[in-house]
Amino acid sequence: MAKGIPAIILAAGASSRLGQPKALVSIGDTNLLGLAFRRLQNAGCSPIVIVTSSELAFDCLKSAPGATIVINKDPQEGRTGSIQCGLMSLCGDHGRTPRRVLIAPVDRPGWNVAMVKQLMETNNSCKPVNNKRSGHPVIIAGNDIEEVLAALPDESLRELVSFNPVQVNYQLIYLNIDTQQDLQLLLDNEQTLLQND
Repeated sequence: MAKGIPAIILAAGASSRLGQPKALVSIGDTNLLGLAFRRLQNAGCSPIVIVTSSELAFDCLKSAPGATIVINKDPQEGRTGSIQCGLMSLCGDHGRTPRRVLIAPVDRPGWNVAMVKQLMETNNSCKPVNNKRSGHPVIIAGNDIEEVLAALPDESLRELVSFNPVQVNYQLIYLNIDTQQDLQLLLDNEQTLLQND
């Protein structure tokens, strides 16, 4: 069985296309942030850091009690900047850089606990793949963490890290909540997403 690793939930985006904070989109008895937090807990991830904006910090704390909330003061600079905020928090908590970290964008909910456990079986940076389509969450490991920490906040993670593909049997890994159409797709697949979370 894979040992639990730290996790970072990215929830600092402006959600301008969706028109509402993605982290707070309702699903089942919770919201996207609460769902991601619960899944990561159930997979054995610890600690769990949520990187968000100052405007959403209180709502994030309510949705995921027990998580560490970190504010990204400049989320518009890029998603890698949010990852850096989370990594720096983990470095400060442990006095060293973690060896592996799971990264879960809150707007990419097409995964479950079993998939996270499968990803944690590998010691390298990896991403889930199904039918040649990749998704989230991802794990960054070893020297890749140093590369991310040294990068510019707007550099793409896929340009910084060579992810090893991990074949998963989960069809929804492509799900990305950006628009009202995406939100409808989320609702259409709500029962599937809530199974085994």
